[in-house]
Amino acid sequence: MECENLTALSATAIEHARHPRNLGPLERFNGHARITGPCGDTMEFWLLVRDRTVQSVSYTTDGCGSSHASGSMATCLVENRAFGVAYRLCQQDILTALGGLPSAIEHCALLAANTLHAACEDYLRSVKSESQGSSAKKQACGESNETQSPPALLPGGQPDEKSLQEERLRQRLARIRHKIVVLAGKGGVGKSTVAVNLAVALRRAGKRVGLLDVDIHGPSVPTMLGLEAETVSAEGGEMVPVDLGGLKVMSVGFMLSNRDAAVIWRGPMKMGVIRQFLQDVAWGELDFLIIDSPPGTGDEPLSVCQLIGNLDGAVIVTTPQKVAAVDVRKSITFCRRLGVPVLGVIENMSGFVCPRCGVMTQILRAGAGRRMADDLAVPFLGSIPIDSTIADSCDDGQPFLQGHEDSPTAKLMHDMLIRVEEAVVGTAAAEHRLPGERSTVDFIAP
Repeated sequence: MECENLTALSATAIEHARHPRNLGPLERFNGHARITGPCGDTMEFWLLVRDRTVQSVSYTTDGCGSSHASGSMATCLVENRAFGVAYRLCQQDILTALGGLPSAIEHCALLAANTLHAACEDYLRSVKSESQGSSAKKQACGESNETQSPPALLPGGQPDEKSLQEERLRQRLARIRHKIVVLAGKGGVGKSTVAVNLAVALRRAGKRVGLLDVDIHGPSVPTMLGLEAETVSAEGGEMVPVDLGGLKVMSVGFMLSNRDAAVIWRGPMKMGVIRQFLQDVAWGELDFLIIDSPPGTGDEPLSVCQLIGNLDGAVIVTTPQKVAAVDVRKSITFCRRLGVPVLGVIENMSGFVCPRCGVMTQILRAGAGRRMADDLAVPFLGSIPIDSTIADSCDDGQPFLQGHEDSPTAKLMHDMLIRVEEAVVGTAAAEHRLPGERSTVDFIAP
């Protein structure tokens, strides 16, 4: 239970970290939940509710001292209290009782609050099934004078939380109008560059935009946006994305203790984190959510497609040579098997334009992206030449389209963004434009 950061905690938090209360599972309980947070820590709560009162409550966690302090304090705040107190307990309640936590580990209190709330929801489901259609939540929280029999106690095991998770996810995604995933068959083709600049372009056009980096093992979005020093905060039981001029950004990179830390997770844990990024982040109302996925067709893109279910489409990024295009074909096959529309293919690093004379030189074999798109009958969105200012912008944490709007390469990217937006919004939106009205991403043109 010891943690290298204990000295930074308050006396109260240190006491709960070293001597946690109510640690370990209950033998008899009627509410239970287990959640793994984005940091990789897992927390589990058990409740025994009788006569609308939390008679017993306990927790376990595989986290360090701050996780134990948060879990322990949460149980103390609700034990022998009305069920409604437990149901409404939030992260700030735990932080206040602990005397605060360093901002980098406030997420421990959020994980405790979310897990306790999920255990309360599990209890309510059991109440509802026992009460034969009566309003279980109002009764349990003391909002009704009706009486009811307590639900049957669970002898043990882990209850199914799928319905609770699905409802929370559905409600969150319902507030996001369009969802686009950016894919690539191979790494190093400029996929994140396309995702970042697409998100920035839409935001500068006045759209409400979120950018989600689900590259768990190599998150590059924080670096490309100059957000490496940022961390995730929490408010009202939700994770708050980093705000960059109105662009809402979330990445596992914000949660790493240092930039050299390696994330060593298997598939189920990665899917759990991606689920939390979608259902527990305060995205609010968005016009577009751009999702930067890691290369290939593995756990992360599969999780995104399965969890969202109704993606508006995928943008596929490749380079001109055959070896990259071969893998991109697999990405298109992946989309088709999962029912994700392919919005188009972008061929990156397609030739080098001399900044002095403007002559194009084909450093890599050209045209594989276009040929592959034609062969598979998907739109070809265009080619982006090798431009040193793009690499410089990424290293400097400055989106390319935010500082080089007048460059020839930016104008090429501008044309591609028009095609992506119109493919998502649909031809109906284009048909309803007034004569001479331009697409919302036309701000790039001088």
